[in-house]
Amino acid sequence: MTTYFSYGDKEIEHLKKVDKRLAVIIDQIGMINRAINPDLFSALINAIIGQQISTKAHQTIWQRMQNDLKVVTPMTIDNTTADQLQKHGITFKKAKYIKEVAKKVLSNEFDISALYMMSDEEVCTKLAELKGIGVWTAEMIMLFSMQRTNVLSYGDLAILRGMRMVYRHKTIDKERFKRYWRRYTPYASVASLYLWAVAGGAIEGLTDPAPKMKK
Repeated sequence: MTTYFSYGDKEIEHLKKVDKRLAVIIDQIGMINRAINPDLFSALINAIIGQQISTKAHQTIWQRMQNDLKVVTPMTIDNTTADQLQKHGITFKKAKYIKEVAKKVLSNEFDISALYMMSDEEVCTKLAELKGIGVWTAEMIMLFSMQRTNVLSYGDLAILRGMRMVYRHKTIDKERFKRYWRRYTPYASVASLYLWAVAGGAIEGLTDPAPKMKK
Protein backbone atom coordinates (compact mmCIF):
# COMPACT_ATOMS: atom_id res chain seq x y z
CA MET A 1 0.00 0.00 0.00
CA THR A 2 1.39 3.40 -1.03
CA THR A 3 1.93 6.03 1.66
CA TYR A 4 1.64 9.68 0.67
CA PHE A 5 3.03 12.86 2.19
CA SER A 6 0.43 13.90 4.75
CA TYR A 7 -1.00 17.42 4.73
CA GLY A 8 -4.41 19.02 4.77
CA ASP A 9 -6.51 22.14 5.27
CA LYS A 10 -4.34 23.59 8.06
CA GLU A 11 -1.21 23.68 5.92
CA ILE A 12 -3.06 24.81 2.79
CA GLU A 13 -4.85 27.66 4.56
CA HIS A 14 -1.61 28.90 6.10
CA LEU A 15 0.23 28.98 2.76
CA LYS A 16 -2.67 30.64 0.97
CA LYS A 17 -2.89 33.28 3.69
CA VAL A 18 0.80 34.22 3.61
CA ASP A 19 1.35 34.01 -0.17
CA LYS A 20 -1.29 35.14 -2.65
CA ARG A 21 0.57 33.91 -5.74
CA LEU A 22 1.05 30.48 -4.24
CA ALA A 23 -2.64 30.52 -3.25
CA VAL A 24 -3.61 30.77 -6.93
CA ILE A 25 -1.27 27.88 -7.79
CA ILE A 26 -2.68 25.71 -4.99
CA ASP A 27 -6.25 26.36 -6.13
CA GLN A 28 -5.36 25.47 -9.73
CA ILE A 29 -3.49 22.26 -8.90
CA GLY A 30 -5.51 20.99 -5.93
CA MET A 31 -4.22 18.36 -3.51
CA ILE A 32 -1.00 16.58 -4.45
CA ASN A 33 -0.43 12.89 -3.71
CA ARG A 34 3.34 12.51 -3.39
CA ALA A 35 4.48 9.03 -2.47
CA ILE A 36 6.89 8.64 0.44
CA ASN A 37 8.92 5.75 1.82
CA PRO A 38 8.47 5.57 5.62
CA ASP A 39 11.29 3.02 5.94
CA LEU A 40 14.28 5.23 6.69
CA PHE A 41 17.02 2.81 5.65
CA SER A 42 15.60 1.90 2.24
CA ALA A 43 14.77 5.59 1.67
CA LEU A 44 18.41 6.40 2.35
CA ILE A 45 19.62 3.79 -0.15
CA ASN A 46 17.07 4.98 -2.69
CA ALA A 47 18.28 8.57 -2.27
CA ILE A 48 21.92 7.59 -2.86
CA ILE A 49 20.91 5.75 -6.04
CA GLY A 50 19.01 8.78 -7.33
CA GLN A 51 21.87 11.27 -7.09
CA GLN A 52 22.83 12.93 -10.39
CA ILE A 53 20.81 10.62 -12.64
CA SER A 54 17.48 11.07 -14.41
CA THR A 55 14.21 10.25 -12.68
CA LYS A 56 13.54 7.46 -15.19
CA ALA A 57 16.95 5.84 -14.63
CA HIS A 58 16.50 6.18 -10.88
CA GLN A 59 13.13 4.43 -10.95
CA THR A 60 14.46 1.64 -13.16
CA ILE A 61 17.48 0.93 -10.95
CA TRP A 62 15.43 1.05 -7.75
CA GLN A 63 12.88 -1.38 -9.18
CA ARG A 64 15.64 -3.78 -10.23
CA MET A 65 17.15 -3.68 -6.76
CA GLN A 66 13.80 -4.31 -5.08
CA ASN A 67 13.07 -7.18 -7.45
CA ASP A 68 16.44 -8.76 -6.72
CA LEU A 69 16.62 -8.23 -2.96
CA LYS A 70 12.86 -8.49 -2.30
CA VAL A 71 13.31 -6.16 0.67
CA VAL A 72 16.03 -3.51 1.04
CA THR A 73 17.42 -3.80 4.57
CA PRO A 74 20.90 -3.43 6.10
CA MET A 75 21.15 -7.24 6.14
CA THR A 76 20.16 -7.82 2.50
CA ILE A 77 22.56 -5.08 1.37
CA ASP A 78 25.35 -6.48 3.55
CA ASN A 79 24.80 -9.92 2.03
CA THR A 80 25.11 -8.53 -1.51
CA THR A 81 28.50 -7.73 -3.04
CA ALA A 82 29.34 -4.33 -4.49
CA ASP A 83 29.68 -6.01 -7.90
CA GLN A 84 26.16 -7.43 -7.61
CA LEU A 85 24.78 -4.03 -6.63
CA GLN A 86 26.56 -2.43 -9.56
CA LYS A 87 24.82 -4.81 -11.98
CA HIS A 88 21.53 -3.04 -11.18
CA GLY A 89 22.90 0.01 -12.99
CA ILE A 90 24.68 2.07 -10.34
CA THR A 91 28.31 3.19 -10.29
CA PHE A 92 30.89 1.27 -8.27
CA LYS A 93 31.30 4.34 -6.06
CA LYS A 94 27.59 4.36 -5.18
CA ALA A 95 27.70 0.61 -4.56
CA LYS A 96 30.54 1.14 -2.07
CA TYR A 97 28.64 3.96 -0.34
CA ILE A 98 25.55 1.75 -0.02
CA LYS A 99 27.57 -1.13 1.40
CA GLU A 100 29.25 1.17 3.90
CA VAL A 101 25.92 2.61 5.09
CA ALA A 102 24.57 -0.90 5.66
CA LYS A 103 27.64 -1.94 7.68
CA LYS A 104 27.48 1.17 9.87
CA VAL A 105 23.76 0.66 10.57
CA LEU A 106 24.22 -3.05 11.34
CA SER A 107 27.11 -2.38 13.72
CA ASN A 108 25.21 0.50 15.40
CA GLU A 109 28.07 2.81 14.47
CA PHE A 110 25.31 4.85 12.85
CA ASP A 111 22.07 4.91 14.86
CA ILE A 112 19.50 5.53 12.15
CA SER A 113 16.52 5.54 14.53
CA ALA A 114 18.11 8.42 16.50
CA LEU A 115 17.44 10.72 13.54
CA TYR A 116 13.77 10.93 14.55
CA MET A 117 14.73 12.70 17.78
CA MET A 118 16.87 15.34 16.05
CA SER A 119 16.11 18.78 14.62
CA ASP A 120 16.26 19.27 10.84
CA GLU A 121 19.71 20.84 11.14
CA GLU A 122 20.96 17.98 13.29
CA VAL A 123 19.59 15.39 10.83
CA CYS A 124 21.48 17.08 7.96
CA THR A 125 24.69 17.17 9.99
CA LYS A 126 24.37 13.54 11.08
CA LEU A 127 23.53 12.18 7.64
CA ALA A 128 26.43 14.14 6.13
CA GLU A 129 28.77 11.95 8.21
CA LEU A 130 27.93 9.13 5.79
CA LYS A 131 29.89 8.95 2.53
CA GLY A 132 27.67 9.73 -0.42
CA ILE A 133 25.22 11.87 1.57
CA GLY A 134 25.12 15.63 1.10
CA VAL A 135 22.69 18.33 2.15
CA TRP A 136 20.28 17.81 -0.77
CA THR A 137 20.05 14.05 -0.14
CA ALA A 138 19.48 14.66 3.58
CA GLU A 139 16.70 17.12 2.76
CA MET A 140 14.99 14.64 0.43
CA ILE A 141 15.13 11.98 3.16
CA MET A 142 13.63 14.39 5.69
CA LEU A 143 10.83 15.17 3.28
CA PHE A 144 10.07 11.87 1.59
CA SER A 145 10.72 9.47 4.45
CA MET A 146 10.57 11.37 7.74
CA GLN A 147 7.78 13.71 6.56
CA ARG A 148 9.38 16.77 8.14
CA THR A 149 7.10 19.73 7.59
CA ASN A 150 9.46 22.62 6.88
CA VAL A 151 11.90 21.48 4.17
CA LEU A 152 12.67 23.69 1.17
CA SER A 153 15.86 22.79 -0.70
CA TYR A 154 18.05 25.52 -2.18
CA GLY A 155 20.09 22.75 -3.79
CA ASP A 156 17.12 21.46 -5.79
CA LEU A 157 17.08 22.89 -9.32
CA ALA A 158 13.37 22.12 -9.82
CA ILE A 159 12.44 24.03 -6.64
CA LEU A 160 14.36 27.08 -7.91
CA ARG A 161 12.73 26.72 -11.33
CA GLY A 162 9.27 26.52 -9.71
CA MET A 163 10.00 29.66 -7.68
CA ARG A 164 11.10 31.57 -10.77
CA MET A 165 7.96 30.51 -12.59
CA VAL A 166 5.55 31.39 -9.77
CA TYR A 167 7.13 34.71 -8.74
CA ARG A 168 8.53 35.70 -12.15
CA HIS A 169 12.12 36.15 -10.97
CA LYS A 170 14.96 35.69 -13.46
CA THR A 171 17.18 34.35 -10.68
CA ILE A 172 16.74 33.11 -7.11
CA ASP A 173 19.72 33.93 -4.91
CA LYS A 174 20.21 32.56 -1.41
CA GLU A 175 18.80 35.63 0.33
CA ARG A 176 15.64 35.71 -1.78
CA PHE A 177 15.24 31.96 -1.24
CA LYS A 178 15.47 32.39 2.54
CA ARG A 179 12.78 35.05 2.48
CA TYR A 180 10.38 32.61 0.79
CA TRP A 181 11.33 29.84 3.21
CA ARG A 182 10.56 32.13 6.16
CA ARG A 183 7.24 33.05 4.54
CA TYR A 184 6.24 29.40 4.10
CA THR A 185 7.41 28.34 7.60
CA PRO A 186 6.33 26.08 9.30
CA TYR A 187 4.92 24.34 6.19
CA ALA A 188 7.66 24.80 3.59
CA SER A 189 7.50 21.08 2.71
CA VAL A 190 4.00 21.53 1.34
CA ALA A 191 5.12 24.59 -0.62
CA SER A 192 7.88 22.36 -2.05
CA LEU A 193 5.27 19.95 -3.42
CA TYR A 194 3.58 22.76 -5.34
CA LEU A 195 6.83 24.29 -6.61
CA TRP A 196 7.89 20.87 -7.93
CA ALA A 197 4.52 20.49 -9.65
CA VAL A 198 4.85 23.91 -11.28
CA ALA A 199 8.39 23.14 -12.45
CA GLY A 200 7.07 19.90 -13.96
CA GLY A 201 4.51 21.75 -16.08
CA ALA A 202 1.37 21.49 -13.94
CA ILE A 203 0.24 25.00 -14.92
CA GLU A 204 -0.22 25.23 -18.67
CA GLY A 205 1.43 28.27 -20.24
CA LEU A 206 3.50 29.19 -17.19
CA THR A 207 7.08 29.71 -18.36
CA ASP A 208 10.47 30.01 -16.72
CA PRO A 209 11.69 33.64 -16.94
CA ALA A 210 15.34 32.66 -16.42
CA PRO A 211 17.59 34.08 -19.18
CA LYS A 212 18.15 31.62 -21.98
CA MET A 213 21.67 30.20 -22.22
CA LYS A 214 23.53 31.31 -25.33
CA LYS A 215 24.59 28.47 -27.60
